[in-house]
This record gives sequence, structure tokens and C-alpha cells, in this order.
Amino acid sequence: MQQSYMQAIYRNFLGQAPQWYKLTIISFLILNPILFFFVSPYMAGWALVLEFIFTLAMALKCYPLQPGGLLAIQAVAIGMTSSKQVLHELTINLEVILLLIFMVAGIYFMKNLLLFLFTKIITKVKSKIVVSLLFCFASAFLSAFLDALTVIAVIISVAIGFYSVYHKVASGKHSSHSHDHTSDHELPDYSRDDLQEFRAYLRNLLMHAGVGTALGGVMTKVGEPQNLIIGEQAGWDFIEFAIRMAPVTVPVLFFGLLTCFLVEKFKVFSYGVELPDNVRKVLVEFDEEESSQRTTSDKAKLFAQGLIAVWLIVGLALHLASVGLIGLTVIILATSFTGIIEEHQIGHAFEEALPFTALLAVFFAVVAVIIDQQLFTPVITWVLTFEGDMQLVMFYLANGFLSMVSDNVFVGTVYITEVKKALLAGQITRDQFDMLAVAINTGTNLPSVATPNGQAAFLFLLTSALAPLVRLSYGRMVYMAIPYTVVLTLAGLAMIYSGTLVEYTELFYQMDLIHHHSVTDGGGTPNH
Repeated sequence: MQQSYMQAIYRNFLGQAPQWYKLTIISFLILNPILFFFVSPYMAGWALVLEFIFTLAMALKCYPLQPGGLLAIQAVAIGMTSSKQVLHELTINLEVILLLIFMVAGIYFMKNLLLFLFTKIITKVKSKIVVSLLFCFASAFLSAFLDALTVIAVIISVAIGFYSVYHKVASGKHSSHSHDHTSDHELPDYSRDDLQEFRAYLRNLLMHAGVGTALGGVMTKVGEPQNLIIGEQAGWDFIEFAIRMAPVTVPVLFFGLLTCFLVEKFKVFSYGVELPDNVRKVLVEFDEEESSQRTTSDKAKLFAQGLIAVWLIVGLALHLASVGLIGLTVIILATSFTGIIEEHQIGHAFEEALPFTALLAVFFAVVAVIIDQQLFTPVITWVLTFEGDMQLVMFYLANGFLSMVSDNVFVGTVYITEVKKALLAGQITRDQFDMLAVAINTGTNLPSVATPNGQAAFLFLLTSALAPLVRLSYGRMVYMAIPYTVVLTLAGLAMIYSGTLVEYTELFYQMDLIHHHSVTDGGGTPNH
């Protein structure tokens, strides 16, 4: 029976998303104008925010760009905010957009170097505990200077490569043969146990690496997109941002690595799985074969990428240019010295970043609604009634809880924008604003490891082609993240509640490592 145009339109709407999800989004689009025109614009604004958080939480059902974008378009159309206000938000956050476009693409052209490093860790180090610590620490270090999504993408590439190599050999095929590594039907029974162990081993490393991106990402201005937004609003450069965060982030890094060691040592929460000897033998032979086939040209490319990595770190540390522009120089240098000169080769580098860049623009549209409807003003005013360390604790916990169920970039953007408004309105001092910025940044980055919803790197891992291969489900990720969530959240909370953050910040002022800012220092201000 031929379907009608209306049925076809409905079927095409949001594609393969579940029926209940489609109907939910449609009901949101019907409800919002009713609330805005006939009930209360303030209530309609809050409904929009909660609806948008719902689309973020349901990211596995449908990428949030489409349903969230529809909600944002409707908000502008019915007058919750204006296109001018949205453009203003995008303009003052231009550096973040450039970061996502150019820096992520730039690191794409350095994947070979990162693949080389992580491959050597797996094949050369026999102790599972040491391998786990190296994966966690390497991911943290790289994420402090690079983009967490790119670091995870590299580790996924390493894992898929090794998984497919072993799967092919275990199926009795030569490396030159074609093979479907997604199907186990050709595996003999004696290889299946090794494969199950190998899957569990890879899940361990992937989770350690994912948490590592959060541990390193919280430390610097370029570690996560919201860090750059917070840093720009505060007027901090790369070095000052790292110094101000250090009283919280350095102890948290130590406790994170300690947690990595303990879960592996005592084999709890599904950790502690060893790499089977048969699998190790296959992987080492594969790496040796790859190394023997590496030409002088390949080695020269790795050397060039190493030098570009040094330039990247120096350029960021000395703030020689804006983050996005440094990313652009990485693209130019990396492609020039690795022989990539065709347009279609360069285009692949932008595929990972641009969907999230578009989603970030929708974030800013929702932020524009929050500003115009003054949604968070009562919340911020209430939290500001607390004093001293407790005020910082409340901001940390509020950001942490929201970041567990929503996206930490969105949460961080909303809170720093509202606190900046309070600063300009004279409700808080500039020094108080700086302390709250630290609480907001650490609050959005640390507790958000609890679920894939909060951390983009975790969500990227969960939606990758690797996740079904190693049997990494949403529930399993949440379960394996529990020890890290508890330790990182409590460690960050302890550093803030105990007064350690305040004490060390005062010490840094006295040592002239950082300086007091004026109210007008920083990036763009909220448009009233």
C-alpha cells in the first residue's frame, strides 16, 4: 500500500530514531509556543532548557544537533531570543569555534605519531598495571595540549587495528587475506576464550584512556571546549589558566592515577584483565612486521610530526597566537611535510569536528535564550548567598550534577556566562569571579566522567565502530566509571571545601605567578 506524503514526511523526520522519540520532540515543538504566549515566557524558557538537556541525554537515539537545532530555531522564531543575540554569543566565543575547526583537524594529520606511541606501549610493556597507567597518563598529557576527541580517536584506531589483526589470525587467515572481523563464526572454539579476554583487556585500556582525557583536559585552557570559553571570559592565558586550576587538578591527577593502579591491582569493577599470551604473540609479530616495512620516508614523516608537536606545545604555552590559529599552522605544517597536497585528502580531517562545532552553535543559541529570559538569575543569586568555600562547593556540585546528565560544554557555558553577568552587575568581586571560574571548570570536567552523556570523548567512544566489537555498552561504561567518578569528584570537592584552592591562589598572587584582574578584563560580556 502506497504511503501518503504526510506519512512519508513523518517517516523521514529524524530518520531511524524511535517512534516515541519522534513524538516527544514533536510534542516539545507544540508545547513551547503555548507556554511562551499563554502561560509564561520564563516557564517556556526553562522548558526549552530541559528539553535540550533531554536531547543531549538521548544522544544515542539521535545526534542532538537535529532535535536541539529545531528547538533553537523555534526559540528564535517565537521571540524567546533573537538571531542578533545568537550571533553575539557566537562572536564572543569565536576562539572556541576556531579551536574545534582547526585544532582537531590539525591533530588528525599527526595521528601516525600518536598511533606509533600507543602501539609501542601495548607491545613493549608486559605489565598490565604499567600499561594501564601509561595509557591513562599519556591520554591525560596529550589531552592537556590536544583535543580529547582526537586522542580517543587515535586510541580507537589502535584498538580496532589490533583487534582485527588478532581476529584474522585466530580465524586461520594470513595477514594479506580479506576478513570480516565483526563476525566470530570462523573462529575455532579454543580461540574464543582468548578473544573474550582480549575484548575485556581492550575495554580496560579504553576506559583508562577515556578517564585520562578528563584528567588532562581539566588542567589547561585548550583541554576541553568549555575551558576555552571559561578562560576567555576570565581573560586568562594558557599559563595562568593552568596555574589557577593546579590546586585542584594536580591532586586530582594523582588520585586518578592511584585509582587506575588500585582497580588493576585488586581486579575490581571488571578491571585487571591480562592480555592472553597467544594474543600478545600475534600483536608483537604484527608490530615487528610493520616496523620492518617502515620506509625512510615514513620515518621522516614521524620525525616531522614530532617537531610539529613540540611547536604546538610551545605555541600554546607562550600564547604566540590564538588557539585556533595555532591549530591552522599545525594543519599547514603537517600536510606540507607529509606530502598531503590534495583537497579531498585534507577534507577528511574536518569530518570529526564539524558536527560538534555545529552542535556548539546550537548550545550558544540556547544560552542566548537563558540570557534573554534571565532563567538562571534566581539560581545564581541563591548560590551567591553562600559565602567563602561553601559558595565554591555549591557551584562545583551544581555543575557536576548537571554535567553527569547533560553535556559539560553546555553546562560550563551557561554557568560562566551567568557568573560574568553577576560580576558586571556588581554582585561579586573580580577575585570572587576568578575563584568561581575554577569551581565551574573543575565541576564540569570531573564528575562528568560518570556517564557518556557528560564527556564528549566517552560518547564518541560509545558510538564508535569499536564499542560493539569489544562489547562496550552504555551500562558497562557507567559501571566501569564508578570508581573514577567517586574518587575524582570527592578529590576535587576536598580541594575546594578544605580551603586548599583559596590558600594556594593567595600564594600564587604573592609569588607573582598570577595577578589580580579588573572587572572588565576578559572576553565578551553578556548582551543585555
